[in-house]
Amino acid sequence: MDDRFNTIAGWTLFAGIVALGASIATGEMFHNERPEPMGYPIEGVVQEGEGGEAEKPITCFLAAADAAKGQQVFAKCSACHNAEPGGANALGPALYGVMGDPVAGRPGFAFSSALKEKGGTWDWNTMSEWLKSPKGFAPGTKMTFAGLGNPEDRANLMAFLNSRDSSPIPVPPAGPECAEGAAAPASGTVAAPGANTADAPADQQPPGTGPNDGPQRAEDEPQPVSNQAGADSKNVGGEGSPGAGRAPGERQ
Repeated sequence: MDDRFNTIAGWTLFAGIVALGASIATGEMFHNERPEPMGYPIEGVVQEGEGGEAEKPITCFLAAADAAKGQQVFAKCSACHNAEPGGANALGPALYGVMGDPVAGRPGFAFSSALKEKGGTWDWNTMSEWLKSPKGFAPGTKMTFAGLGNPEDRANLMAFLNSRDSSPIPVPPAGPECAEGAAAPASGTVAAPGANTADAPADQQPPGTGPNDGPQRAEDEPQPVSNQAGADSKNVGGEGSPGAGRAPGERQ
């Protein structure tokens, strides 16, 4: 009985050793690195904030920024950061008073070398670029957050972070590039010489320029004669007037 038990135990131990060795060997053969950008790109899909018209400077959105809305945006960051006075570093650095501080300057946190090499301070433009795309701002950063493509969200979030400071930094004024474009001409106005009238209503386009060559004008169309009233009795010497075609002194 003892010999049989020992035989079974020996084979069981041998099978476990073989399985463990096979697992280690296959792990080395089929070792996969974690991809730097997570997920798979899909052709034809434009990410938030990409494509379309050129984005206005962030200063254009700061005047209307709302710190209360920014606090709602900060909920996406609260798993790794806190913005409370005296708050400790977590997975990410504490962010109380971060606006205006040196980049990668929070004490007690191990920043990546990519962010340390950026230098500068967290002003409005720098913070906006960082929040828009951390990996685009500092390639190689440990920050895994994809970013905020909406400039209004970034402005609101920065307004919230700036409010979490005993000495908030001043908000820069909006520049002339933030002004709305010139208003379109009012309907019924006459286009300047050389202006493109292709978009004007058909009844306002010059002959031959509207749809199907526009309003047409008959050949040899008689032109209206100005000051027609009283012309028959007041025309002097004109063709068709009394005395026209007569020699001087000829009586009617």
